[in-house]
Amino acid sequence: MAEKLFLEVVTPQEAIVSEEVEIVVAPGSEGEFGALRGHTTFLTSLKLGTLRYKDANGKERLLFINGGFAEVLPNKVTILAESAERRKNIDITRAQKAKERAEERLAAKTADLDFSRAEAALRRAIDRIKIAGTMK
Repeated sequence: MAEKLFLEVVTPQEAIVSEEVEIVVAPGSEGEFGALRGHTTFLTSLKLGTLRYKDANGKERLLFINGGFAEVLPNKVTILAESAERRKNIDITRAQKAKERAEERLAAKTADLDFSRAEAALRRAIDRIKIAGTMK
């Protein structure tokens, strides 16, 4: 049996994941990256997106990551995220409402619209919905 990689996903509020895994795939700021045990050491910023990993039993797990940093070591990956949610904890109704609000703000094009903020809210909502499995 191959040696595992230890994954920790931590937010300012709580530890989300702390377990041995086979592989981690994360949304790096310069593009998606994957890490297996023995990977070379590096540090990178993360963008909003999906963190995927296979647990010790080979089952794929998904998390929504809202930015942060990743430290990759040969035997450990640490994700320090601004926020993170496991797939099972995503409130679909709340995410759908957030998507609708963001779309309405962007469509209204009012003078006081903070476009980048509204666009980021829309991206967060869409990613959360995709991870939850209700949108293709």
